[in-house]
Amino acid sequence: MKGNRTIFIEFFLLGFGDLHGLKIPLFMLCLLVYVLCFIGNLMILILVSSSYLLQSPMYFFLCHLSLCDMVLTTDIVPSLLHIILRNGRVMSFPECITQYQFFGASTGTECLILTVMSYDRYLAICHPLSYIPIMGAKLKHHLVVSSWSLIFAITTIIAVLMSTQHFCGENMIDHFFCDFVPIVELSCSNTRPLQTINLILTAPVTLLPFMVIIVSYVCISVVIVKIPTVKGRQKAFSTCSSHLMVVSLYYTSLIAIYLVPTSGRSVIALKVLSLLYTLVIPFLNPLIYTLRNQEIKSTVIKLVCSKR
Repeated sequence: MKGNRTIFIEFFLLGFGDLHGLKIPLFMLCLLVYVLCFIGNLMILILVSSSYLLQSPMYFFLCHLSLCDMVLTTDIVPSLLHIILRNGRVMSFPECITQYQFFGASTGTECLILTVMSYDRYLAICHPLSYIPIMGAKLKHHLVVSSWSLIFAITTIIAVLMSTQHFCGENMIDHFFCDFVPIVELSCSNTRPLQTINLILTAPVTLLPFMVIIVSYVCISVVIVKIPTVKGRQKAFSTCSSHLMVVSLYYTSLIAIYLVPTSGRSVIALKVLSLLYTLVIPFLNPLIYTLRNQEIKSTVIKLVCSKR
């Protein structure tokens, strides 16, 4: 170790502890869900890029949502599978920081992409005549590039600051991946400045997007209620129901983990919730958009028929 640098520090991730007879079933279940999740999100990327029916801004944003899910699961799940089989895993400090950075980048970018998608639905329903002129190719690309760039910049700053921390004593992380809090808790340095900077940088890109989503859907609901026919209301709501379902699942799990007080809550419950939004929700997202979207289902049917 040189100064405060932690290049040679190693952490031991405990995972779910001794699973006894559940080790192989849990391994197979996580592997199956990961493979299906990857295939589902990859299918959305292929469908949107190859079909002329799916060239609207909404599907462009959906592609990047799928990309976020693929980055998140690929960052977490292979290590998780190793932890399950070996009852833990030794991870070097650079590996741990890299895993945290990609985890933070994918989850943070997903928050912003979901916000952009809510704004897209707001324009499409509340201002349909202005939708195409406003949400053109230039704006949609700027929104996506800005989302990825902003979050990667934030996570890079935090990762660099974490690398300056001094670590000593116990090196066990009672989790299945390297998150900010478990790493910082092992630091022997004064972590107050790091935690303050982390809060200042991350709170706006998680809470403000959530508020924007709420305001967008309040406006959308007001417009939908004013539609005179039941069929018209159903058609308008169907264009945003999938996104609303994904937002509800995603933010509910994030709030339960990071905003609800941890006192009195078991570590196992925290790990199960973390597993929910790092694996289960990315698996459900393509299912929700595929099963509830007529244009995607029509594209899949045409693709299957053409192959036959």
